[in-house]
Amino acid sequence: MSGRTRAGVEEYDDWPPLASLVAAGGRASLFLGATWWRTMLEAGLAPGERPRFLAVHRGGRPELALALVSGPGCGTTSLANPYTCLWRPLAEEVSVADAAAIGRVLRREGLVRLDAIPAEWPGLAAFAAGLREAGLTVRRYRHFANWHEELGGRNWEAYLAARPGALRSTLRRRGRKATFALDVVTEPGAALETAIADYEAIYARSWKEPEPFPAFNPTLMRNLAAEGLLRLGLLRDGARPVAAQLWALRADYRHATVLKLAHDERDRAASPGSLLTEAMLRRLIHEEGIASFDFGRGDDAYKRLWTSERRERVGLLVADWRHPRGLAALLRHRAGRVRAGLRVLYARSPSAKPPEPGDAP
Repeated sequence: MSGRTRAGVEEYDDWPPLASLVAAGGRASLFLGATWWRTMLEAGLAPGERPRFLAVHRGGRPELALALVSGPGCGTTSLANPYTCLWRPLAEEVSVADAAAIGRVLRREGLVRLDAIPAEWPGLAAFAAGLREAGLTVRRYRHFANWHEELGGRNWEAYLAARPGALRSTLRRRGRKATFALDVVTEPGAALETAIADYEAIYARSWKEPEPFPAFNPTLMRNLAAEGLLRLGLLRDGARPVAAQLWALRADYRHATVLKLAHDERDRAASPGSLLTEAMLRRLIHEEGIASFDFGRGDDAYKRLWTSERRERVGLLVADWRHPRGLAALLRHRAGRVRAGLRVLYARSPSAKPPEPGDAP
């Protein structure tokens, strides 16, 4: 585990030197804790990518840290991949001075892209101000949506009663006809290995595209199970698995995230995905007493049936305009903003010609 100092900032290739910040991060989010970082380093990096943990220390303790990755295909970005639902700097409180210290190191990169940051993160303004103080240009952009539900003390029955009538009707109709059995795996061992094989078989028979990191989800399941945070749900028709969902708990067991879901396309008419979601949420709310849950990345329509609140994950383009890579990125970003603005103006114009039936949508 190497470490070196640049401009007062320590750089490591693994997270254990930042254990205090990682422990605090894990209490805030699954995606900021040790289990997630361990899985990222074991199975979440592309060939040639190397992790980099930059940290500012005060009195021998890390105060602010960034988990980054550098590689030939990605430049330098946040240590995240398509499975990451949240990323932010590790800090209990962000000071502009500490962020500026990190920024002075990042200037050497020319361009850094930081993704999946919660728009509501209280430290975001101070962090961006510190980067600007270091001479960097910071541009914010939308990254993806995260649909979530705060239960506010409601039990399962009260939560279900608040769902759209069409969803409740579907669950009643399909539930009366279904003969599926629920299996939830939470611990390491032979049962988990069988469940992982069933999950992958279902995924292969679903509508999903092949995984960009095939080993990531099995590795994550094993790591979560070792910490007691895995809830892997399988719906079976007899011995045949027909639907699977990968849920993960936060370290305090009060929040759950569904990371992956899939069903066998041959069983679509029986709505196995909806029935499995109902079964998993019933268990998590009624039996385990979670206070909130979310549906990961994206604005998929089905998520609005199960949740009622939407929040943004944003990105920061951090660039040094004096560096060729940084200047080129800023010019591309500006051009994209101009094009988006022109599209909005055209759409609002009363003289804009409506598309003909044969036009592209």
